[in-house]
Amino acid sequence: MSSGRTIVVGITGGIAAYKAVNVVRAFVLRGDFVHVVATPAALRFVGKPTLEAISRNPVHTDLYEGVAEVRHVAIGQSADLIVVAPATANSIAKLAAGLADDLLGNTILASTAPLVIAPAMHTEMWNNAATVANVATLRSRGVIVVGPGVGQLTGSDTGAGRMEEPDTIVAAALAALADADRDAGVLAGAGAALAGKHVVITAGGTREPLDPVRFLGNRSSGKQGVALAHAALARGATVTLIAANLEVAPPTEVELRAVGSALELEVAVTAAAAVADVVIMAAAVADYRPVAARADKIKKDETGGTMLLELTRNPDILAGLARTKRSGQVLIGFAAETETDSVRLLELGREKMARKGCDFLVVNRVGWAEGFASDRNAITVLDHGGDIVCEASGSKLSVAGRILDLIT
Repeated sequence: MSSGRTIVVGITGGIAAYKAVNVVRAFVLRGDFVHVVATPAALRFVGKPTLEAISRNPVHTDLYEGVAEVRHVAIGQSADLIVVAPATANSIAKLAAGLADDLLGNTILASTAPLVIAPAMHTEMWNNAATVANVATLRSRGVIVVGPGVGQLTGSDTGAGRMEEPDTIVAAALAALADADRDAGVLAGAGAALAGKHVVITAGGTREPLDPVRFLGNRSSGKQGVALAHAALARGATVTLIAANLEVAPPTEVELRAVGSALELEVAVTAAAAVADVVIMAAAVADYRPVAARADKIKKDETGGTMLLELTRNPDILAGLARTKRSGQVLIGFAAETETDSVRLLELGREKMARKGCDFLVVNRVGWAEGFASDRNAITVLDHGGDIVCEASGSKLSVAGRILDLIT
């Protein structure tokens, strides 16, 4: 990681503010140019002279300072990275709502840089439904949330809510900065390698209805498929995105076709593939669906203590696309597996490639904390013969770029 970047460290009013001094120090020692933007409450916990001495720059806190230089906007515009440590429950709520009643809020709203926050608060505050919702909102916008840890809090309290240690925060921040650099390269340096090509991408997770209010589904957010759409557009492709229950906004430039179930996705992708140069099946498709969906809500008193569901297998959409693939068309499939052993994971990928018959198979490990709903991914790509042709990890956009490198 090269030094000399412009880093904004936001400090809000919590007892953990004293730890922010070491966050600032770590960036300065790397050779970065560090702006500290402290809230007035933060300066009640750690002094401005300390922060100025460590950062080697004036500390900014007043929204109405530097009006002539439009400082409330300029700091955010100049930032390569923004780190808020500690991020209190109040500051997280303000960020989620997009409020800008202080210099830090204005700085963040005026910036397109990666934003990393390190929450710090009492356990009850961290677990409060409002905080849970606010953190989920920020994560959905791409904000990197580091921690909190579990340990000693203020006074005699212990539990979740302790701000992560400075080294952990800085490492996560630098990873976010590296991802942003790679993402920028994917979008800016892509050229027109796919100009004149029609790329069809499926994304998200299918849902199989049980009744009007319930469904069988999976945890896919659609982030990887949407990232592939962004990367393909950057390379000049015309993109059709077949979206199954996305949790992230798709690019406005795509032709969007929304679907819900596996059968709906099969119809949509089969029609789109008929005129596509490239088909990428990134959606997580349910293997089974209920034999029949109820027209009315299933009641608890109908089923007793247990309920049996009769399921039937969904069509193998990827294998079907392989059977009807036109000459010259490229077909890329995905295989999400929970296998933790790397050797066995590849074996499962090769077995699936033999069944599916696509040109490339992207194998990725998923679980409670990786793959699905994450902003990062780690993949191994197999060719038709089962050989490894690509390994990549990082942000889902950078991974998308590596996948598209195989066909451009």
